[in-house]
Amino acid sequence: MTQSLTILGIESSCDDTAAAVVQLSNGAPSVLSSVVFGQTDLHAAFGGVVPEIAARAHVEKLDISVKEALSKAKMQFSDLDAVAVTAGPGLIGGVVSGVMLAKGICAATGLPLVGVNHLAGHALTPRLTDQTPFPYLMLLVSGGHCQFLLVKDHDDYTRIGGTIDDAPGEAFDKTARILGLPQPGGPSVQNAAERGDAKRFKLPRPLLNQAGCDMSFSGLKTAMIRARDAVIAEKGGLTIQDQADLSAGFQTAVADIITEKSRRALGEYFTLNPKTRSFAVAGGVAANTQIRSQLLALCATLDTVFVAPPLALCTDNAAMIAYAGLERFQAGLQDDMTLSARPRWPLDQTAAPMLGSGKKGAKA
Repeated sequence: MTQSLTILGIESSCDDTAAAVVQLSNGAPSVLSSVVFGQTDLHAAFGGVVPEIAARAHVEKLDISVKEALSKAKMQFSDLDAVAVTAGPGLIGGVVSGVMLAKGICAATGLPLVGVNHLAGHALTPRLTDQTPFPYLMLLVSGGHCQFLLVKDHDDYTRIGGTIDDAPGEAFDKTARILGLPQPGGPSVQNAAERGDAKRFKLPRPLLNQAGCDMSFSGLKTAMIRARDAVIAEKGGLTIQDQADLSAGFQTAVADIITEKSRRALGEYFTLNPKTRSFAVAGGVAANTQIRSQLLALCATLDTVFVAPPLALCTDNAAMIAYAGLERFQAGLQDDMTLSARPRWPLDQTAAPMLGSGKKGAKA
C-alpha cells in the first residue's frame, strides 16, 4: 500500500466554493487545509439559493480557493498525487465550474483526475474524521437530501430509507421564511427555538405510524403555516415569543421524526452483524444541537458508537471530497477528460427513486 497520498479536493455543488488538501500517511488521513467561501449574503434577499448567482460566484472564487488551500497546506501542484472534484449531484452550473477547473489543472500538470459523488463525500466523512470501519449506518441529512445508507465500502451503498418529499434542511429554510426569520433557516430556527416552548403548539410527526425508515416533512411545513396563521388571526401578527415557540415546536417535531426513524434504521443495520456498531450523521442539518443530542442518547441506549463530524465538516466542504477521491484513487479508480457534471447521481444505483425525486429521476 502507498505510504503517503496527497490529494487536492474541489467542491462547488451548491452555494459553497471550497478547496482542500488531504493527505493519507501510514493509513491515517489528515486535513492539511480547508478553504470555504460561502454565499449567504448573495442569496439572502431571495429566501434561498439562486442557481445563476451561485454559478457566477463559483467562477469568481474557485481559483482563489485552490490557491489558498495549496498555500495553507504549504504545497504546490507538484506535491500532489491527484485532483478530486465534485462531479454531481448538485446545481449544474456550479458543478460544471468545478469540473472544468479540475480538468484544467490536470491537463496543465498531468495529475490524475478523480470525479467524486458529493453524497459519497458526506457518507465517507466519518472515515476521514474517526477512521470508522465498514460497515456503518449513515444518516445524510442536509438542505437537499435526507437518507439512511448502509455504507459497506467506499463505493457500496444501500439506501434503506429517506424523505419522500422535502429534505429537513429545506423544511428549516421554509419554516424560517414562514416565521419571518433570516436565512439560512437552520441556524435561525435553532436560535429562536432556544427561547421557545416546544409544547405550546401541537404539530404532527408524519409517517411515524407507518413501518419503515422513510420520512416526510412537507405536512409538517403545512401544519406550521396553519399554526402561524391562527396566531396572526388571533393577535394580528407574530411576537418574538410566538416565533420562538413555533420554532421550538417545529425543531422538536423534526428531531422526534429523525430519532424514531433512526431507531428503525439501526435495527436493519444490526442485521449486518458489524464488529463495531457505528451510526454516523453528516450534512448541514447534522449541526443542529437538538437533533445531535437526541441521536446521541439513542445510540447510548443501543450500545452503538455515535459519530458526528466537526461542524465545519458537516456542511459542504472540499476536505470530504478530497478524502472520497483518495479512497477511489487508492482503489485504482480515476477519470479522464470525458468526466461530465451530473445534476443527479444516486449513491444506491439499484434503489427505486424516492417519491419526491422529481420527473428527471432521483438525485440521491
